[in-house]
Amino acid sequence: MGNLHRTIEAVWRIESARLIASLARIVQDIGLAEDLAQEALLSALEKWPESGVPDKPGAWLMAVAKNRAIDVLRRNQRLQQKLDEYGRVWLDPMGAVYPDFDAALARDIDDEMLSLVFTACHPLLSLEARVALTLKILGGLSTNEIARAYLVQESTIAQRIVRAKRTLSEAKVPFETPQGEALSQRLDAVLEVIYLIFNEGYSATSGTHWTRPVLCEEALRLGRILATLMPDSSEVHGLVALMEIQASRIPARSNAKGEPILLMDQNRARWDQLLIRRGLASLEKAELAAACFKTTFSPTPAIATDTARPPPWTAPKPLPLAPMHCRPKLPPVMPAPAKPPKPTGPK
Repeated sequence: MGNLHRTIEAVWRIESARLIASLARIVQDIGLAEDLAQEALLSALEKWPESGVPDKPGAWLMAVAKNRAIDVLRRNQRLQQKLDEYGRVWLDPMGAVYPDFDAALARDIDDEMLSLVFTACHPLLSLEARVALTLKILGGLSTNEIARAYLVQESTIAQRIVRAKRTLSEAKVPFETPQGEALSQRLDAVLEVIYLIFNEGYSATSGTHWTRPVLCEEALRLGRILATLMPDSSEVHGLVALMEIQASRIPARSNAKGEPILLMDQNRARWDQLLIRRGLASLEKAELAAACFKTTFSPTPAIATDTARPPPWTAPKPLPLAPMHCRPKLPPVMPAPAKPPKPTGPK
């Protein structure tokens, strides 16, 4: 039973974001979509111990959850029809607009995932709420896991998530990917959330440890997903390059006593070579996208990756910067500190 539960947990971590994205496209409500996904998970916990894990567990969860979503919408439609018969005007919380079921089910999963990313990081929400909702909805982390990662009460995280979902629902925020100039503006909010998660893991602002690897790993995973969904964005690939390179140094950033080691004094043999290769590859993609689409991105990733190249190593050379008016707006937290502040302990 223990192995089965671990298997189900792993499936949930892998499939939950896609599941919620598809459901949100149908019901146009992230909170309801998450509830339906959780119901599908409970169904799996009830049935899989007897029937065994299906060959395609993600497809099984998707089928169960979508059937329930359709049932919910049809129930709401029948209620509307009955109320109309009595001559009453009835509006549901989403404006009484019901999508075409077949069209919704046939949507491309990448488009749904991208819409989920931008909805969870909507600027209407506070930064703290965006971070919590992103880790919950896209990261598949439990409320308890998020609370432990940020050293706060579980109830605090739960309240942030509940308020965030309520705010999106009450504001009738459309579940869609922004287009045109709005895409560039909203992308800044998404990158800010992802890098803020990474930065808290890379240089913890509280607690007894310099780093929190679980947050770095989650930010990297979210960044890689976003890079897959937006392959032509130099800003996204640049952020991923920066995080990959910075994360590669985590094992060498402190000594046995937990004291920080500056970059020039670190043992390069302890750097993660796989992350370095990924970072250099992401930088190449960022440079290629910038050249093809005549865009620019922050020089920070290039400076960070310069130190990760094979020896002989020298201090990074100054890079030519684009004129100020054509540089994209990047998250204010972008430059990670070379020497993290001393942890202050739990508050």
